[in-house]
Amino acid sequence: MAEHLPNAITGDPIAASDLANEAMRAAERDGIDPAEIADEVGSAFEVILEAMQHRDASLAD
Repeated sequence: MAEHLPNAITGDPIAASDLANEAMRAAERDGIDPAEIADEVGSAFEVILEAMQHRDASLAD
């Protein structure tokens, strides 16, 4: 996931919140119920924030 994140400040909770909101809106536009996402990953915000915090570790050399 980290390679798909924009160059936002690493670990910035406001940026993570904005990205999570954008992702949920995109999912809804594509007919995906936000409850389905929550069932699979819990909090989209937490997943995105964690990916932002571990961006360097998740990128392969």
